[in-house]
This record gives sequence, C-alpha cells and structure tokens, in this order.
Amino acid sequence: MNASEDIHKRRTAAVARGVGSMITSYVDHASGGTLTDVDGREWIDLAAGIAVTNVGNASPRVVEAVRRQVERFTHTCFMIAPYESYVAVCEQLNALTPGTFEKRSALFNSGAEAVENAVKIARHATGRQAVVVFDHAYHGRTNLTMALTAKAMPYKHGFGPFAGEIYRVPMSYPFRDGLPGADAAALAIGMIEKQVGADQVAAVLIEPIQGEGGFIVPAPGFLPAIAAWARASGALFVADEIQTGFCRTGDWFASTHEGVEPDLITTAKGIAGGLPLAGVTGRAELMDAVHVGGLGGTYGGNPIACAAALASIETMRELDLAAAARRIESVLRPRLESLAATHPFIGEVRGRGAMLALEIVVPGASGASGPTPDPARTAAIQKAAHQAGLLLLTCGTYGNVIRFLPPLVMDDETLTRALDALESVL
Repeated sequence: MNASEDIHKRRTAAVARGVGSMITSYVDHASGGTLTDVDGREWIDLAAGIAVTNVGNASPRVVEAVRRQVERFTHTCFMIAPYESYVAVCEQLNALTPGTFEKRSALFNSGAEAVENAVKIARHATGRQAVVVFDHAYHGRTNLTMALTAKAMPYKHGFGPFAGEIYRVPMSYPFRDGLPGADAAALAIGMIEKQVGADQVAAVLIEPIQGEGGFIVPAPGFLPAIAAWARASGALFVADEIQTGFCRTGDWFASTHEGVEPDLITTAKGIAGGLPLAGVTGRAELMDAVHVGGLGGTYGGNPIACAAALASIETMRELDLAAAARRIESVLRPRLESLAATHPFIGEVRGRGAMLALEIVVPGASGASGPTPDPARTAAIQKAAHQAGLLLLTCGTYGNVIRFLPPLVMDDETLTRALDALESVL
C-alpha cells in the first residue's frame, strides 16, 4: 500500500462521506504550477484550488507575511480588539474594485458568507426584500446561498427548505440561446418586471462570468443593460466576483471588461493566496446604511488572512498577474481551438484570461436547449486527464464543461506540457 492509499483508508473511516475529492492522491507540497503527492507523483495544476491560488500555492511573499503575523498574534477578533491589517485590506479593496465613487468594505471568511452579507446590506439599504439571480448561477452552500444557486445536484439536493424571496431569470448563454446581449437582457428584465415587480427588487446578483454554471460569458451588452435597469429601478447591482476576481480574467475584476461599476461586489478565493478571507465592497452610503454591529463575525478578517491578502495583492501588482492571465490565454486558447477543430464533441471554447472552458456535446445532436450535453464523455476525459497527471475540473449545469484555472504564475513550459497531455487524452 502506498502512502496515499493509507491516508485514503484513514479518511474513509474519519471524514464524512459527503465531503468529496476529485482524486485519491494526497498532496505533500506544491509550487506555482504543480502539486506533488505523498508518493512523489507530480500533478500539473489546472485547478488552482478552484481559482484560489492565483499567486501560487506557496508564494514567497505570502509565506513570509503569514510567518511574521503568526509570531505577533493569531487572533483578537476585529470586533473586539481591532488591528491595522484589516483596515489596510479594506483600503486595497476600495481602491482596486471598479468605480471611482467613495467606497467601504467589510471582511468575512468565505465567498458564501460574503454573498449572504451583500444580500443583507442590499435589503437593509433599499428597504426591499426580493433578490434576482440567474439560471446556471452558483453563489455558495449555506441556506441562503443554496437558494441563490441554480443547480440542484450536488449543491441543493435534500437540503431544503431554502430561504425565500429569491427569483430566477434567464442568463445570457450565447452557445445555447444565440441571443445578442440586449435581447437576452430584455428577456430577463421583462420577466423581473412581470413576475417580481421592479419596485420590489433589493438586488440583482450576478457573476460577470459564471463559474460552476459552466464558465458562461454573457453576450456583449448583457451586463451593462442589467446594471442600467437595476440602477433605474432603485435596485442594487451586485457582482459576485468570487471566482473571477483578482486578475483571473485578465483584469483585476471581470466587471471592468464592459465598464460595469457594481453597487456592491463580493470577493474571496484569489484574495489571500489560499487563506480563508472574503469581502463585500460597495458604495459608501450603502455599506454605511447598516447599523453598528449588524455586520461582522468572530473570524472575519482574521489577522493572518489579512497579512496573506496584503502580500498577495502586492505580488499581483509586482508580477502584473492581470497581464499574466492574458498571456496564459494567448497560449491556452489557440491550442484549445485547434483541439475543437479536430474533435467534433467540443462544442465551444469560451472564457476570458486564465478562466477558459470546453463545452462537451454529442456531435450532431440537439434539443430544446441547444446542442445535446455529453456529461459521460466529460467525466471520461476528466478521469483520463487525472491518470495522465493533470488536475482538471469539470463544471456546468449539465455536467459537460471542462474548465481551466491554472495559477497565474504558471510558466509557459508547464502550460505547454499540460496541453500536450490533454491532446493525448482527447
């Protein structure tokens, strides 16, 4: 029995079955583009901990910042005895997120917690209750965020009842609906006005590029139209940038690509180099509308995570990781498009920056929602990729999307090795 098999046997006896893992190897150490398991096997990392380790798995600046902070203090609770690094992270978020207006931020532990608090802030600031979300959306695993999330299995199945006053409308999905952005937006807006009422909506919550739903990039014009409608209707436009944020799409935030300035923006994942931290940033008058004590949490903005975040942001600036994401796309996209031209089961190559995907379909088959998804082939590709030493993720409402999320510090040689292996797998 190798070391991973031994750990896996222990895991089966100790860890709840509901916590899944993609592979049965156990990581010993990692670098910018690879993971090495306890048996010495190397994996090329095309997952980045689900878009978390943008600066790498053990970024030197992050490691040193964490070490220094641990030696000083590990926790006081910012609500009890505050510290400067929390303030500094909020200053960075206020400066980096889209919009030149005055902003405020609050820090939390996870993306789901950030989304929940964004909803709280929107409801408090507007005095309204309804929250509009979109088909294929993913916003988290807590009770409220499960209600916001579209896909039932595995995220929602058997876990209800869910929070109320959540309304779902169609997302722009160019590969399947074929609609221009303005037309897709008109469809969604018409449904909101007819089924919810514009004067009832506290927030319209959307991922600028959907993550778990399939790396769906809305048609140009869709996001600006939805944002403009929200503003005209007195609702808040809330961008969930938990997976797209921090240079992942070739800019600091995906909203910037179409000049959208969210009223509130949620962040997590890539913010702190692998440590748990999340934030809500927004217009000062909205964030300050909540009474003192209405926002917070025991661990929110933990000093170690804040130290890691400040080091991560400094690394992103120093290495220009937004440009690195664009460079990764320049290497990755042509190879993926070449594979799509060779393999008819690749229906579309899509995404932006270092957030790209392949949608896998049954060649020549289609139904009411467009080309027929092929989740079985998708799973077979993922399994073969793992056997070839590629850590590769799938996603999508239909379970038929292969996504690519390499760390932004991955070099071209490692990326090319990964693509060569993928080509053999396909």
